[in-house]
Order: sequence, then structure tokens, then C-alpha cells
Amino acid sequence: MKIRRSIAAAGTAAVLVLGGTTALLVPAAASAADATHTHTHTLTFISVLENSVTFPTTTSGTPYLEQDTVFNSAGETVGFDNEYINFTSSTSGSGNATLAIKGGLIYGTIVTTDGVQTLSGKVTGGTGAFADATGRIAAKVLTPTKGIVTITYSTEGARR
Repeated sequence: MKIRRSIAAAGTAAVLVLGGTTALLVPAAASAADATHTHTHTLTFISVLENSVTFPTTTSGTPYLEQDTVFNSAGETVGFDNEYINFTSSTSGSGNATLAIKGGLIYGTIVTTDGVQTLSGKVTGGTGAFADATGRIAAKVLTPTKGIVTITYSTEGARR
């Protein structure tokens, strides 16, 4: 199975289009006064396919790996995301995503049921400012090589 569509993830959160533009917002560092509060943040960005590979089909499915460059609404490169999805049919698959941006990495799990036209998932943690993150991931393909991704995540207490 040859899968050559943009899988915008990163990953990893929820799709939000504001007035037809997107923005990547990186949270500010938390203060000591914020140590016991939950912080909710939304990251929205454009993810552009740079490279992908479909591995040989195994008994558990067809693994697909993709690497994307992440851009903010001004068209500036602000990071990278990677998705690893195991397709169990031509339209359904699940896997993992990682978003690397200023502040650290965000990890998530993702699923698709429409051949990667849309993805949804969960934020499962990360590193640095995202070490204790939890939340949602949503992505939608705009063209065969470009997608829009929104990650909505929360952190509790001070960031590491």
C-alpha cells in the first residue's frame, strides 16, 4: 500500500482556524505563584510534508513514517513533527506523533479513519515545558503535502 498524503499531527493537539490564519503560540514560563494551577494552551500551525516512507506490510499492518516542517502564520519555521502510523486498512490507522518546538517536545497518540484526511488524538506528555502535558490533537489535510494542526494541552503546576 503506497500512502503519500500529508499526515499533520504533532502533534501533537486540536485544529483551530481563526479568520483563515494560523498561529503558533508557545507558552511563557510559569511563575512560582502558578505552581498549583492548571494551565491550558493552544498551539495551531501549518505542517508541511518533507519526507515519508511506507514500510513493507506485516501481519499487523502497514507502517508509515512521516517528517514535517512546522510553520507559524507568518510562514516562519518554528519546529518539526514526526508521525508513525500503522495502517490496518487503506483508511484506518493509529500511531504516535512528536512535535519539536521551542520549549521542548510534545508527545501524542493519533488515529485516522478516513485515510489521513483528518487525524485526532491525545497529548500524552513531553519534555521541558511540556513534561506534564495532557490534551487533544486534531489535524486536517489541506493539500497532499500540507495540513493544519491544533494541539490543546494543559499542564498542572510549574513547568520543568
